[in-house]
Amino acid sequence: MTQNAQTTTYKNFMKTSENTFDIIVLGAGHAGCEAALSAARMGRKVLCLTLNLDAVALMACNPAIGGTSKGHVVREIDALGGEMGLATDECYIQMRMLNTGKGVSVHSLRAQTDKRRYHERMKSALEQAENLTLRQGECVRIYTRCGKVTGILCSDGTKYFCKALIISCGVYLKSRILIGTHAQKSGPSGLLGAYGLSKSLEDHGFSLRRFKTGTPPRVDGKTVDFHKMEVQHGDIPTPYFSFLTSPSQMNREQEPCYLTYTNTHTHDIIKANLHRSAMYSGMVKATGTRYCPSIEDKLVRFADKDRHQLFVEPEGLSTNEMYIQGMSTSLPADVQTAMLHTVPGLEHCNITRMGYAIEYDCIDSTRLDLGYSCKDIEGLFAAGQINGSSGYEEAAAQGLLSGINAALYVTGDTPLHLTRANSYIGVLTDDLSTKGTNEPYRMMTSRAEYRLYLRQDNADLRLTELGRRTGLISDERYTRLMHKKEAIERIKKALSASVAPSEALQAMLTSKSMSVPKSGVKLYDLLKREGLAYTDLLRLYPDILPNESAEATEQVEISAKYEGYIKKQEDQLREFHRLENMQLPPDMDYMSIQGLRIEARQKLTAIRPQSIGQASRISGVSPADIAVLMVKIKKG
Repeated sequence: MTQNAQTTTYKNFMKTSENTFDIIVLGAGHAGCEAALSAARMGRKVLCLTLNLDAVALMACNPAIGGTSKGHVVREIDALGGEMGLATDECYIQMRMLNTGKGVSVHSLRAQTDKRRYHERMKSALEQAENLTLRQGECVRIYTRCGKVTGILCSDGTKYFCKALIISCGVYLKSRILIGTHAQKSGPSGLLGAYGLSKSLEDHGFSLRRFKTGTPPRVDGKTVDFHKMEVQHGDIPTPYFSFLTSPSQMNREQEPCYLTYTNTHTHDIIKANLHRSAMYSGMVKATGTRYCPSIEDKLVRFADKDRHQLFVEPEGLSTNEMYIQGMSTSLPADVQTAMLHTVPGLEHCNITRMGYAIEYDCIDSTRLDLGYSCKDIEGLFAAGQINGSSGYEEAAAQGLLSGINAALYVTGDTPLHLTRANSYIGVLTDDLSTKGTNEPYRMMTSRAEYRLYLRQDNADLRLTELGRRTGLISDERYTRLMHKKEAIERIKKALSASVAPSEALQAMLTSKSMSVPKSGVKLYDLLKREGLAYTDLLRLYPDILPNESAEATEQVEISAKYEGYIKKQEDQLREFHRLENMQLPPDMDYMSIQGLRIEARQKLTAIRPQSIGQASRISGVSPADIAVLMVKIKKG
């Protein structure tokens, strides 16, 4: 850290109520919006500074929220009092439940969202929030004094003072757009990038890295022949993203999406021009995302496939632009046009925006703790793609948690930490702060060890009470949660009753090709049977079973049908908590501990894990090293 970064004097610049804030949030993307709203709603005075007010909550890539694992994250954001779920429910134009052919743990909601309306909805939320000032400007320097954040300098010379700073600048840091051999300094969608802050971060000791993401071309819907594509309709949108959304709010006509495919002609054009792609010409120096490859990557990595899916999705109700999901590319404009014109339904399409790759700076996320606070600069937080993650949902989750913890830091309160055992957000946070990432990080259900417990349907039961102390959980939300818990208990109690195999029961079981019990049987044991729903039993035994809400009966059904698996997962959770409760001193001298390998000493010293459990997940720390640490703890 340089001397200029450590200490700054404020000559000829007085602190006033207009330039002094409790918390400053840099950026108003999905991370910045949640960070600013959560901190302001917790009563802190917040400034949200963004490069362009017309890009608040911009969906620079696909106009959709949710999807596999990401739907879980959105519901957790909502359960903790965040805004993304509510905004999505208000702005969706199509909603679908994914993975319904698989187990309940991976069912994930996804919403096609009106891009412009979502921006306006989130910008309005920021503008209407008490304690929050929304302003356009660019931060170029971070000021600290004695290891604590004190303020920022803007490119126009304006200075702001603060107690805490949240950096959530997305993909804008030294961003560069690449289309074929053409490269230019630019943020996404032709917006301004941020070119001064990276130097300040380096001055404060941050090791910067270059990551890359990309986006596909957009086309004019008037020039698309949808008859040559497979129509993709939405589902009846239940459940919704927000636990507060009522069915009456969701009763609207949904827009269709469309499915088409590339073909060998498409592939021939791409292969013949691979050398002109920014990715393959050597122009891109950054690390791209593994789990959202460009169309060029798909052809190279999956050379055996003769076609790839393309989803044609509307960008909103007030525009004809369609998003070509599955065709992210950095090929030249002429190649993009040629390859699209080989796809059924797109033969005569007019491209409104070319696809591109974008490079940007980000930090090593292991510099942060489990609350997204910098370990060696007090009051400095980071959230979103600056931490090496990708995706709107991952960014919003980090923004919410960093906003909460910045607000708690300002008042000297204990931070809120989520764990791998209680949330997908906890998995995301632990992965970034403990393991770090060498490529853009994407949340997936496979990353969650306890995913049978971490379902999207029970996010409120897992997290709402935990977040109650933040003040983000309204009395209305808390009361609804208590009513739901009470309903679940009433159902479970009623299901403990035994019934005789009546003619009606025998007839129903026989119609479902199920065996008929020879004597009395508990209703709960009947509910365990695959293909038998609570509503089936309710019709037969209305005098025994209560008629409760669908969300309450759903919880009981899942508990019954997955009882054995859930009990096994509960055993695993107990072992997880045992290791997490074995706390490690923050000042432990790992370099002096005999028996630890050199790599383990270095990694433990750099990351400073809070517990044995966290230490066990650090790359380079072996089970033998953990055994040495456990002996050290037992010796006091």
